[in-house]
Order: sequence, then structure tokens, then C-alpha cells
Amino acid sequence: MNETRLPAADWTQRADLAALVDALDPAGEGLCRWVGGAVRDTLAGLAVKDIDMATRLRPDAVIARLNAAKIRAVPTGIAHGTVTAVVAGGPVEITTLRRDVSTDGRHATIAFSDDWREDASRRDFTINALYADPRSLVISDFFGGQHDLAARCVRFIGDPAARVGEDYLRILRYFRFQARYGTRPADAASEAACAALAPGLKGLSRERIGWEFMRLLAHPDPAPTVARMADLGVLAQILPEADPAAMPALIMAETRNHAAPDALRRLAALLPADPPIAESVASRLRLSGAHKKRLAHAAARKGDPGNPRALAYRLGLTEATDRLLLAGADCTALTGWEPPTFPLKGGDIVARGVRAGPDVARLLRRVEDAWIAEGFPGADRTSQLLDDLL
Repeated sequence: MNETRLPAADWTQRADLAALVDALDPAGEGLCRWVGGAVRDTLAGLAVKDIDMATRLRPDAVIARLNAAKIRAVPTGIAHGTVTAVVAGGPVEITTLRRDVSTDGRHATIAFSDDWREDASRRDFTINALYADPRSLVISDFFGGQHDLAARCVRFIGDPAARVGEDYLRILRYFRFQARYGTRPADAASEAACAALAPGLKGLSRERIGWEFMRLLAHPDPAPTVARMADLGVLAQILPEADPAAMPALIMAETRNHAAPDALRRLAALLPADPPIAESVASRLRLSGAHKKRLAHAAARKGDPGNPRALAYRLGLTEATDRLLLAGADCTALTGWEPPTFPLKGGDIVARGVRAGPDVARLLRRVEDAWIAEGFPGADRTSQLLDDLL
């Protein structure tokens, strides 16, 4: 086992985390270690978002020690040994060391353990099985995760087929991590296992698939990874409608327009320009109603999207940005711009002698169309546009 020290980072020096360690392991018996993403991303020089801890303590002991230290404890996953400590800098998930008793490709039956290597061996990738002592910052690396991280190699621990067979969602996790940390050529054995066992994805809940796939699409440039998923037959198992060909152009347009990565927009690029298909996919992936509506708007794209501000006024800023970027168009005209309020109301037309009814609505639409075409002029010009029509 290769041991080095975790580089000092802001989070490793937080007083609230030191107090948490003191509460769980006051005598320095080695009862807890930082694990997973915080350790991995610190080694990679990336910003740390979530902090997780592994411990030899059983969940009831964790809760008792947190309560004694007046740290709020929430039993968020008590059946699987996870307690969340709520500290000043944000929640920390604390999970008792575990080993798998049985798995069925979707769920695992676990037993608690006090063996660090045994806990590490049930994790998915070598780069996720990195632990760090919270006081000395000495790293425990049982499966060469540090080497793989430096080499940008995403690799399953042990037999890839066995790891995937324990939970088929690990196929999508593999590609998500590949998009973030990997490079080409990828680990051949890991890819082969994902390709061979991809049909197992059909047995998972749509929520789990949708959540994992959208996280993959949110990475800065998932296009090469999504294309590889298509080549290996994985993409067809979860999104048979998808064609990865349009995604590189979208990502280029996002970069050119300084637009932040957007998972839903990338999903729209994968799908045909067909609103019913987009709505069907949104339902299948259990997306929210708002996301379903936005995906359908994006799928209604046809040809040149036209004037960016006119489009944003009619559809909304987000929906217009989607349409423009999917068309490879310039959307900088929308930067810092808010759609104005049409300064004319039906009552203004009635006041000019037009009888209330369908004629008022028709005139209102015609004036609004002219107002948009002129670039949203002020109230005086809008009134003149009405006079011209009358």
C-alpha cells in the first residue's frame, strides 16, 4: 500500500471539521478517515464540493458521540450505515465501514466492518477508494488510485464485470467519471465490462438513470464520452433516440458564447428536433415538468432562429438561449438584457373607439409584432404604431 500525505487545502484546516474529528475520535485511535471525492479532488487540484467520512464506529455510536458534542446528527441512510453531521461549513456524511453480503445489480445487502481494505474493496473505482487520516493527512491507497488519478485512468477495483454486476448504475458512473477524470485510450477491461453488461441498465429505475446521465452531461465537454458510449452500445440502452453527432457543435457554440455547461441543453442536442419525442424522453427520465417543457421548446427548433431578442421576448431567455446555441448562432445580444413589457393594453385600443372583442385582440397582436420588429421602442412610438394601423 502506497502512502503519501494529502496536500493542505482550505477544507482540511476548517475548525468545524476538526471539532467533528475530535467528537468522533477524541483519543486519536484512527477511528475515522476522509474518503472519496474530497480526497480525490484535492489530489487532482480541483475544488472540493462534498466531504465524506468513513469510520469504524457503528452508526449508533456515531450518533451518540455527535450528540455528546452537540453536533446535529441526521440518520440519512441509517440502514446502510450513513449518518449526516450538520456542521457550520455544510453537511458531512459519515458512513460505517462496510462489506457486501449479497448484490443483485440494483441493491446490496451489507454488513458493517472494521477493516479499511475490506471497505475499499467494495467501492467502484480506484480513484474513489482513497482515504486520508484527518489529523496527519496520510493517505491510504489500497488499489493504486493515486497512480490512476495522475494517469487520468478510470479503472474499476478488481474484476470490472464483478463490480458492474453488483450495481449496473456503475456503468453510467464509469462514463461520468471518464468524462471528468479520464483520457483516451480508456481502460480496456473497464470498457469491455460496461459494453457487455449494458443491457442490465434496463432493470434500473428511470430516476437513477436520468439523474446519473444528466450529471454526466453537465461536465465541461462530455461529447467524446457520449460518442464512446454510442460506439459501445451503451447509449442505445438508455436513450435509443440519441445521436451524438450534434453535441460537439453545441459545445463549441457554448464556448464561443461563454455559456455555462447545461445538461438539459446537451440532452436536447442528442435528440431529434421533434417535441413529442422530447416530451417522451423527459417523462422516461423522470425530469421535472419545467424541464420537460423546456426540452420540448428546444426540440421545436426549425432553421434560422432569427433575431435573438425577439426570440427571447416570445420564448423566454433560457429557451431562446437554447435555440440559438443549438443552431450555432450568436447569443451575446442577450447578455445582461431583460425582455421589456409591451407598453400597450387592450383598454388603450378600446379608448380609441374600437369595440371590445376580437378586433381588439387582433390589433394588439399586430401592434406587438411591429413593436418587436422595431426593437421594442418606447410608449410614444408604440402609440404611433397603433395610430398607423387605425
